[in-house]
Amino acid sequence: MICEGRGTPLKVITTAANVNDVTQTLALVDGILPVAGRPGRPRRRPDVLIGDKGYDSHAHRDALRNRRMLPVISRMGSPNMKGIGNLRYVGEQTFALLHQIKRLAVRWERRTELHGAFVSLACGLICFRRLKQYQS
Repeated sequence: MICEGRGTPLKVITTAANVNDVTQTLALVDGILPVAGRPGRPRRRPDVLIGDKGYDSHAHRDALRNRRMLPVISRMGSPNMKGIGNLRYVGEQTFALLHQIKRLAVRWERRTELHGAFVSLACGLICFRRLKQYQS
């Protein structure tokens, strides 16, 4: 999952349990839809991508830089970056919101399409709640 700075999910991809997350990094970034709003060309991608040590890869760092994104990723074998836990908390909070929906806490569906549909509905529900919160 990739989410924006306040925790609103932008793109979710379901993979098998034994697939490394780093393999889906570029697919997530490329799957973000343009955000409409102000006049002019809509924003396509975020400026910064924050990830943990599981996303450390020279090839993916270079690919993100080619997409004009700054990768903020801890390096393997080095001590943790100070303060990155506070930044990653937003993504963990979004996963917690998804797991509040009991059907998504444990994946019972065998078909990926059904699970993806439930995840999409849950993400839509999170976005709706955020919009409703900001409007009031």
